[in-house]
Amino acid sequence: MARYELKLPKMGESVAEATITSWLKEVGDTIELDDTVVEVATDKVDSEVPSEVEGKLVEILFEKDAVVQVGQTIAVIEIEGEDTGASSSDSSEVKEEVPAAVAEVEKTISNAKETVSASIDTSSSDRFYSPLVKSIAQAEGISIAELEGIQGSGKEGRVTKKDILNFIENRGSQPKATAAPVAKAAAAKVEKTAPKPVSTPITLGGEDQIIEMSRMGKLVSKHMVDSIQTSAHVQSFIEIDVTNIVNWRNKVKNAYQQREGEKLTFTPIFMQAVAQTIKKHPLINISVDGDKIIQRGNINLGMAAALPDGNLIVPVIKNADQLSLVGMTKQVNDLAQRSRANKLKPDEIQGGTYTVTNVGSFGSIMGTPIINQPQVAILALGAIRKMPSVVETPEGDFIGIRHKMIVSHSYDHRVVNGALGGMFIKTFKEILEAWDVNQDF
Repeated sequence: MARYELKLPKMGESVAEATITSWLKEVGDTIELDDTVVEVATDKVDSEVPSEVEGKLVEILFEKDAVVQVGQTIAVIEIEGEDTGASSSDSSEVKEEVPAAVAEVEKTISNAKETVSASIDTSSSDRFYSPLVKSIAQAEGISIAELEGIQGSGKEGRVTKKDILNFIENRGSQPKATAAPVAKAAAAKVEKTAPKPVSTPITLGGEDQIIEMSRMGKLVSKHMVDSIQTSAHVQSFIEIDVTNIVNWRNKVKNAYQQREGEKLTFTPIFMQAVAQTIKKHPLINISVDGDKIIQRGNINLGMAAALPDGNLIVPVIKNADQLSLVGMTKQVNDLAQRSRANKLKPDEIQGGTYTVTNVGSFGSIMGTPIINQPQVAILALGAIRKMPSVVETPEGDFIGIRHKMIVSHSYDHRVVNGALGGMFIKTFKEILEAWDVNQDF
């Protein structure tokens, strides 16, 4: 019998790892071709890992909730057939090479064991540290308390090699110490200087119910708090007359659906206008890396979508400025439907450069959304309402009923000043109010 290694497949650009959420097969189970063996999660998306072979599951290498790197073997499946060996003409060479190979492997394992045993214990931490970071910390006498205090620049705030080397360099001439004394000193320093989190006691009544936060809820919660702590949030608001757009959509929506097979909502119209606005103000399409600004080459629009369970997910429309209205409609409808059905691929929530959220879908007239890091701005679309309004005409002003909405623009005041933040939504307003009611689709 041959053994097939089931590996964690590549799950999208920039996705390096995933968390095992549940095993759908147990050791001893028969595996059919394309059977789903395990479910994994990366950020907000759950994915299934199918088997590419038929056989019997003989070994599971990672337990539930384990973090696995892309390409790592997660299970072993026994399949029909025999392992292929070397030909007889090469057998003597193979025999000579095997002892050397075995010795090399044993040496590598021995070194790995020494490294692991020597590295500091981070099991009590909620933070992930790579083996390299832990090895450097051990060699430099950095305690877990000091390690916890290092601000990470990696994904989800993780400490990178660069971060820990910068910490060591800024340590100055501070003498190295063993883990225990340094940890004690660092803990005392943290206790003395760090503000203690305010904890309000909660009294439970007999009718109260405790609900455990979902994994996605915890991720969203952390992402929002991190964003508030990272960016200096400022908001600008503007009122937009969308009467022309409302009238045009009402006129063409039935013909549009018949010709394109897609329902025409306001969202793709607004998303297309946002992409056009970003092209006019490219410095809103940036990210911050320390004291450097990264101007994004592509306009990738995040589209915040509410899920049936109350959570939020942000699928990304890549190269949104290159899409026609029909193309944008197809993208918006497809991503919205698959978001609600939890069918998004990991790569489809990565790489956003600017986000739009429609708070008006719940009746809100405006909102102050939190920036989706590492972006620097987010737009909130309020509800479209009929309102009495002063209409200016060549014959004079008069009061008319107009369709209006309020748009809220949250931006990072570290790099986006009020002029740019305000001009951005002013341009957005001008694009929408100039909509031609006689245009085709």
